[in-house]
Amino acid sequence: MQSAKSNAKGAAYALLAMAIYASHDAIVKTLGERYSAIQIVFFAALLSFPLISMILLQDKREGHLRPIHPWWVTLRATTTVITGVSAFYAFSHLPLAQVYPILFATPLLITILAIPVLGEKVGAHRWAAVVVGLVGVLIVVRPGQAELGLGHLSAIVAALTGAVAAISVRKIGGDERTVVLLLSPLLGNIAAMGVALPAVWVPLELGDMGLMAVIALFGLFASFLQILAYRAGEAAIVAPMQYSQIIWAVFYGWFLFGEPVDGPTMLGAAVVIASGVYIVFREATANAGQNTPVLETRGRAETVSTPRASLISRALGLGARNSRRG
Repeated sequence: MQSAKSNAKGAAYALLAMAIYASHDAIVKTLGERYSAIQIVFFAALLSFPLISMILLQDKREGHLRPIHPWWVTLRATTTVITGVSAFYAFSHLPLAQVYPILFATPLLITILAIPVLGEKVGAHRWAAVVVGLVGVLIVVRPGQAELGLGHLSAIVAALTGAVAAISVRKIGGDERTVVLLLSPLLGNIAAMGVALPAVWVPLELGDMGLMAVIALFGLFASFLQILAYRAGEAAIVAPMQYSQIIWAVFYGWFLFGEPVDGPTMLGAAVVIASGVYIVFREATANAGQNTPVLETRGRAETVSTPRASLISRALGLGARNSRRG
C-alpha cells in the first residue's frame, strides 16, 4: 500500500502524461486539416522507429523475433494499426470533446472482452457500470438526433480495436518477448500505411514534418510518465487520471479550433467517466481477486505513437510496483 505522498506523486505524473497525450492529439487534429490520417500515421510510425529501437536495445535477454503465438501477435498488430488510423481520423474530423468520451468506452469493452478471452468473471455491479457507460456513449453520439459521419464511426472502431489490442497483450504478454510485442504493430503500421500512402500523398512542408516528430516524442514521453505514475501510486488512484484528457479536449477545442461544447456531449462524457471510474475502483477492492481486466490492461489505447507503457517498462527492466502483467 503506497503512502498518500506516493499516491499524490503518481497522480501528478499521470495528470502530466494525460496533458501531453491531449497535446499530442491536438497536433494530430492540426495536421489532419492538411493531411490524411494515413499519411500522419505513416510518418509517426517512421519517426517513432528509432526511438523504440533505442529502448529495445536495452533489453539484453536472449531470444528470437519469431512469435510464440503468431495468431495473437498478428491480431494485436492489426488491431493496433486500425486503432491508430481510426483514432487519428476521428481527431481530424470531430471536435476533440466528442472523440474522448467515445474512446473512454475502451475500458468498458475490455471488461466485456475479458469474459470470453481471459475467462474473467464480471459481476452484476460491473455489468451495470458497462451498460451505463455505453448509454453515455449513445448520449454523445445521439443516433437519430445528430448527423453521424465517418468520424463517429472511426472513434467507435478505435475504442473497439483498442480494447482487442489491450486484451491480446494481456492474453500473451507473459509468453511473448517484449521486442515482438513492440515491433510488430510498429512495422505493421509502416507497411500498411506505406502501401496506402501513394493514394493520399500530399507534399510535406518542413514545419509539418517537425510536428509529426513532436507527435512521436510526445507519445513516448507520456508513456514514460505513465510508467513513473504507476511505479509511484496505486493503480486505483492513477488510472482515473486518464479522464482528465476531457478537460484538455474542451480547452484545446475552444482555444485552437473554435469548437463549442454542447450539453449532451458533456453529459455523455460524465456518464462514461463515472462508469469507468466505478469499474476501476470495483476492481481495486480486496474481494475482486484476479478478475481485474481493466487494471491489468490499464492505460491509454495503444497507437503507433503511443506504445503501451507496460511494454516499455518491461523492456527497460522497470515495472510498476503494483502491476501484475500486461
